[in-house]
Amino acid sequence: MKNLFDAIPSGFFNCLSSGSNNRIYADCLLVIYEQYEREITYRIARNRIRDALAAYLLENHIHFLEPDDARKEERNYNDIANGIIRKFCAKDIGWLEEDNDDATYEKNIIMTESGILLAEFLQRLIMPEREEFSSYIFNIYNILQNTEQWSQDPYVNGLKNIYRHARLLSKSLKRLATFIKKIIERMVKEESLESLTENLLEYCDGSFIREYARLTKQQNIHIYRFFIKSKLDDFLNHSEINELLMIGCALEEELEESEAKEYVTDMVQATKRFLAEDYDRIMRDIKHKINVYLQIAIGRARFLRNRGVDMRGNVEQTLRYIVREMEDIGWKETIPEEMQGLFTLDRHEFMDAGSVRYPRKPQAIKKETVIKLEEMTEADIEKARLAHEKEAYNPYAKEKMKEYLESVMGKNAGISSEDLPMQSKRDLLCALSAVAYSDENGYSVEVLDGYLEVNQMLLRRFDITKEKKE
Repeated sequence: MKNLFDAIPSGFFNCLSSGSNNRIYADCLLVIYEQYEREITYRIARNRIRDALAAYLLENHIHFLEPDDARKEERNYNDIANGIIRKFCAKDIGWLEEDNDDATYEKNIIMTESGILLAEFLQRLIMPEREEFSSYIFNIYNILQNTEQWSQDPYVNGLKNIYRHARLLSKSLKRLATFIKKIIERMVKEESLESLTENLLEYCDGSFIREYARLTKQQNIHIYRFFIKSKLDDFLNHSEINELLMIGCALEEELEESEAKEYVTDMVQATKRFLAEDYDRIMRDIKHKINVYLQIAIGRARFLRNRGVDMRGNVEQTLRYIVREMEDIGWKETIPEEMQGLFTLDRHEFMDAGSVRYPRKPQAIKKETVIKLEEMTEADIEKARLAHEKEAYNPYAKEKMKEYLESVMGKNAGISSEDLPMQSKRDLLCALSAVAYSDENGYSVEVLDGYLEVNQMLLRRFDITKEKKE
């Protein structure tokens, strides 16, 4: 195995070491690299590189002498820039090379291959590129779908390309899992409810959510997996394609025939294993970390909220007082029956383990206050009643979902997801709510294999059946 330091000059990293002007040298390498952005080769006149470096030194007011410079007086920016170029061109550094143009005899600066890779690496460290994960899956599908693209050379244009996209997707998803972990670690350090809210909004509006959504919805691997697997099996089972693969692999990788056969088989099996097993395992890990992130956020919000008296605590205390007072005055006898549903404040319909609150130390009343209450007119009462009815109306309530299922099922004992109306978002919400309230409304739901794509969402197929009364 070849060692890294056998492939690069001995002092390749010296300019980036802690004892040198590493920040300046790193910036200078990127300044030089930017000069080649609109060029057709990595060869530019020496004067242009010198001027670009001099401009950088001037803008940042950098005055320094090279340690090996015999002159101790301060030099101008062009002299400093020339010194940097000479240093980068030194054989023990090897970031640049100096060459003379055969036609004009002008001195040119060439970035070495190692220098280009180092500059690109520094750029990615400063501003990491965000990848579109779903594009890898679609590219694999697209390659296998268009056999004309690789039929002449199925190894180079087909299998090798597919294997590369699978490995790139695997690496990207692993980096994504690590990125989520860093978000969680940063989340735990939040100290105020405001900063926690900002972090949540940044997370929800961030590019990760959009990329992850495309990976799980529009470009979901379940849509393409069966087709990809069957095509990869053809690479091994189809004699003509398999023979072309081994020939192409032997030529491209410089292997013997037996080695090429094993190499091709390993590539196919590794790609299938990733798409069928490893992909699901990585996605489960990512989903788990997302759930952990949200649970930590909720826990932090509750902790921050419970540290002091907040508006929610005041609202809860007020509701308890209103319920107690309404019971004392016999509110059911004074309020019309059709309006009583608006005042069932103590049903505890949505209680869960997170609803438990620890008792707080009550605040002592130090000063008595008197508030003058304004008497409401009949018009005000009617207006308030209508407003309460409007706010309390829930089109997806449990009772309405029971009526909805009865209407769509008619006299049938059950209905499948394909037969439910889902043309609009309202239809989709009705179907989801009906499933959510199925147990309470006397229905059972059976989850089936396969998916339905509805309104840019991917839903599992299911059957809803009416439970028989004993």
